[in-house]
Amino acid sequence: MTIHSDMKFFTGSATRYLSENIAKEYGVPLGKTSVIKFSDGEFQTSYDETVRGSTVFIIQSTFQPLENLFELLLLIDAAKRASAYKIVAVIPYFGFARQDRKDKSRVAIGSKLVANLLVAAGVNRVMTMDLHADQIQGFFDVPVDHLYASSLFVPYIKNLQLENLVVAAPDVGGTKRSQAYSKFFNSEMVICYKHREKPNEVGKMVVIGDVKDKNVILVDDIIDTAGTITAAAELMLEKGAKSVRAMATHPVLSGPAYERIEKSAITEVIVTDTIPSKKECKKITTLSVAPLLAEVMSKVYNYKSISSNFIM
Repeated sequence: MTIHSDMKFFTGSATRYLSENIAKEYGVPLGKTSVIKFSDGEFQTSYDETVRGSTVFIIQSTFQPLENLFELLLLIDAAKRASAYKIVAVIPYFGFARQDRKDKSRVAIGSKLVANLLVAAGVNRVMTMDLHADQIQGFFDVPVDHLYASSLFVPYIKNLQLENLVVAAPDVGGTKRSQAYSKFFNSEMVICYKHREKPNEVGKMVVIGDVKDKNVILVDDIIDTAGTITAAAELMLEKGAKSVRAMATHPVLSGPAYERIEKSAITEVIVTDTIPSKKECKKITTLSVAPLLAEVMSKVYNYKSISSNFIM
């Protein structure tokens, strides 16, 4: 890849593990920043090298805690005030994406608020992966490069050489995503219909479609508490499935997620490193998004098309 002196990579604290791998793809070190923390919890970010006239790529996923998002906002603001030419926020996991609409009265649309904050801070472009809802791109008044982990997942699934493959949507909202994989693999698709009593808790679930003697791939964008995928896997095995694997871009994995996966009937959970792993789990396989992000960042800088990075 071409290295440009006025193209600089910086990282937030939470995503350093991934940013270092992206920088390694270029054979250059990450730019230098520092974070000063005060005794009351307040913190201040600063660049320890000039960014004047540079195109600055700031890499930070905005998973919890909320300080990760605020650190990204401070880094954007600092770059703007230091006369950076362009500021690109690379957000592998876009937090608050599940709050993309008003699903009941008197609630906030969190993802729209985050988009407003990023633009107000001074970002010129946003790069992210597998948004919970495609419409979030329209919340921004700057260009958004929306990438998909399918370019990583598809080759991996192909190498498994599974017979009688069936793609499953873990809920009705995920049918579009699952349908794309089903069409690509020329396989059947089934849908899990679930009813939530409250957030992160699955009440009732049924399978729409035939999974008997099939190898099932559950496709989702996020695995949070793993309640849905483990319940779906158990139900599908009861319906005669040969094996069940789960595939999700963002391993939020909060609360009892690791324990649920470990104890479940799922053969394998395939995720990416948009969010760092908190624990070891022999059932979880992690694919790195660093090469994909590095390639797209280079293309964006050089005003080249990124359509070749989409395989579905």
